[in-house]
Amino acid sequence: KAWTFALLNRDKYPNIVDHPLLTSNPHSLVPFLEYDLYYDKDFVPDLNSLSPPPRLFSTHIPYDSLPKSVKESTCKVVYLCRDPKDTFVSHWHFTNNLRAQSRGTLPLEEAFESFCKGVSSFGPFWEHVLGYWKKSLERPEKIMFLKYEEMKLKPGFYLREIAKFLECPFSKEEESNGVVDDILNLCSFEKLSNLEVNKTGKVSFHMENKYFFRLGQVGDSKNLLTTEMIEQLNAITETKLATHGLSF
Repeated sequence: KAWTFALLNRDKYPNIVDHPLLTSNPHSLVPFLEYDLYYDKDFVPDLNSLSPPPRLFSTHIPYDSLPKSVKESTCKVVYLCRDPKDTFVSHWHFTNNLRAQSRGTLPLEEAFESFCKGVSSFGPFWEHVLGYWKKSLERPEKIMFLKYEEMKLKPGFYLREIAKFLECPFSKEEESNGVVDDILNLCSFEKLSNLEVNKTGKVSFHMENKYFFRLGQVGDSKNLLTTEMIEQLNAITETKLATHGLSF
């Protein structure tokens, strides 16, 4: 979210020193379709009136559940996923942060069994990923499929690739002026997680900002999952995704 917001608004906010990301949580700057805009509304919001183009929204909705207006329009979709083992561990921590203290911690084994069965927010992980993966192969001009692990390895490369995909590539002048590095530094996990705004306060759907920042690392799941759990998730992933040319 932070990357895309910074990319699309770099002409509007050229000065990193007073950038909105320094004082607002990324979720507040890029509204969720299902939480911020449509949830608990008795009317259909006019998205055109929210801001001048290019408009930026976020969603956890599976591809098959997206409205026709999204699928058939010229809007572009940047889809980001991560290794299912890290996804599960991250979601388990996040769920426990939101869980009432009176209920205690959700047992890891119970959560793991549900995840493996496909019981997860916004549908089974593998089907969710596969839906966007297939469409990114069919319509690469429409959907850009990204993996968190690869972005962590080559952030500059992928920031430039996203900029080209969104039709706002960096100019030679921007490159020479260090704009790419400025955005990477501004949007880094270390920078964002240490901002006061992301340590306090809540987003519009009443979740504390600090819950969105934990480690931002690749492979942390090995510190929590047993060898058997890792092997089970790897086997499910292989079965579900390998024939489609997708792996983690």
